[in-house]
Amino acid sequence: MLSIDQRQLVHEYLVLDLAVQSLQTDYERMGKTEQMKMKTIYLPIIDNLLKSVRNDYLNQKRLLAKDKIRFVKWTKIDEHFSDVIVATAGEDITIRYANRAIKTHVENMLLSRMNK
Repeated sequence: MLSIDQRQLVHEYLVLDLAVQSLQTDYERMGKTEQMKMKTIYLPIIDNLLKSVRNDYLNQKRLLAKDKIRFVKWTKIDEHFSDVIVATAGEDITIRYANRAIKTHVENMLLSRMNK
């Protein structure tokens, strides 16, 4: 069973995980396209944001490992929901997320970092 604090850590970890994945994908796609006129401006911005998010992601992963909690996998249920399987010391727990809501959390987190 996860405590409220542990659930919050898991949620923050998942948001950071999705942010890292999204930024890496966008960085690779942007680096390959020749049609972008301001690529030399955008790539360093994404790179700095990715480094910052990745650092927090690794710290969050360490905090979860300290509590013997680890992320197992995402399972897409349908276009609206996904399940996340999290392993704890005693059991595996499935947490259901609304895809749109978790995407909004990722976007808001990245926007707040960019505005700092």
